[in-house]
Amino acid sequence: MGLFDRIRGDDEPRVAFVGIDGVPYSFLEDHFEEFEHLAALADEGAAGPIDSIVPPESSACWPSLTTGVNPGETGVYGFQDREIGSYDTYVPMGRDVQATRLWDRVQEAGRDATVMNVPVTFPPQRNVQRMVSGFLSPGVDKAAYPDEMREYLQSTDYRIDANAKLGHDEDKSEFIENAHETVDARYEAFKHYLQQDDWDLFFGVFMATDRVNHFLYKHYEEGMEYEEEFVDFYRKIDRYLGEIRNNLPDDVTLVVASDHGFTSLDYEVHFNEWLRQEGWLSYEDDDHEELGDISDDTEAYSLIPGRFYINLDGREPRGSVPESEYEQKRDQLKEAIESLEGPEGRKVVDRVVEKEDAFRGDHDDIAPDLVAIPNYGFDLKAGFKGHDDVFGHGPRNGMHSFDNASLFVDDAEATVEDVDLYDIAPTILDLMEMEYDASEFDGRSLV
Repeated sequence: MGLFDRIRGDDEPRVAFVGIDGVPYSFLEDHFEEFEHLAALADEGAAGPIDSIVPPESSACWPSLTTGVNPGETGVYGFQDREIGSYDTYVPMGRDVQATRLWDRVQEAGRDATVMNVPVTFPPQRNVQRMVSGFLSPGVDKAAYPDEMREYLQSTDYRIDANAKLGHDEDKSEFIENAHETVDARYEAFKHYLQQDDWDLFFGVFMATDRVNHFLYKHYEEGMEYEEEFVDFYRKIDRYLGEIRNNLPDDVTLVVASDHGFTSLDYEVHFNEWLRQEGWLSYEDDDHEELGDISDDTEAYSLIPGRFYINLDGREPRGSVPESEYEQKRDQLKEAIESLEGPEGRKVVDRVVEKEDAFRGDHDDIAPDLVAIPNYGFDLKAGFKGHDDVFGHGPRNGMHSFDNASLFVDDAEATVEDVDLYDIAPTILDLMEMEYDASEFDGRSLV
């Protein structure tokens, strides 16, 4: 037994999951000599690169990772989704996730779950032992349940997220300091509740890794100014993960995973501007800033990241494409997207996925018709305010990737080969020796 000794007397196996949002496995593996704790976890357990989901965006990824099913079941496709039968859009929150979360299964089985900082979980659920919501939450005062948890977190320097706006500054020092402070406070809170040792499933996420990657990843890959600060940040992540692992009781299996990979960013691609220039999209007037401002003759539009919708008659309120022409129009759009080249002649997208190949379930009625998976270096944007050019630059120099997410399982019998995010949920249930119907999941257990 470690520092976090078991208080209760039952002997059912438990799991501690720690998320490291957006961390690519190849980066960690390249630094195993100095990331000694992750190296030990990989050597003594199982580890490797895994695939994310379509689309590889955190708001869609975390609901799928925590349920084991695709966005057609969760009902969440990205940071912004479209209302059924409307051009109104909304930002999906915890209550919009329509599939059963891991911690709900744990609680329904009469066991307890502590959930900390998982994206797309606001407002906090009251049917779990304790929860502080993550990304998209307004603040600790409204994001934590029960009162004991809210009061404890408010008494510390706990924060929901790092201040990403600081990353926009050319001088990244304040941003880096803020990211360290966020991770320090997150680890202290994790340690506090891990030490209580009254849970069967602990599920916590470090989100600042994604923030650091967005603003410093190119510094690392191309040996720029903040390369050493980038690697040093991950030395701390490795140390904290090592301290968690070394102090867990013997009946707990540690699982560490990211929701997508990362790579350097060269160009933002403003796809609604591209659609406009190519004649697929137009606006009612020059004053446009949202989806509802498209004109009646629009044939297609885009939402981030790389999601494309045919403006279909009978589905969209002012659809211009008859259902009889749907397949033809979609094929034409898919071919045009696949053919698009960037400023240096590089293909922008790796592939374009049709909805039938990515989404299935009761909530596929708002699924995009096509999803473009970008090649490294391109970040697929949307927006309806208009841009002067299709290709541009923003404050970020790192972007998500579909491949090269990370998975570590502290169990030598696990096998991390040909894995994606959907496999994590059934794996955790198997590690906890909980019964479930395998047909309910899009993935499979790795143990």
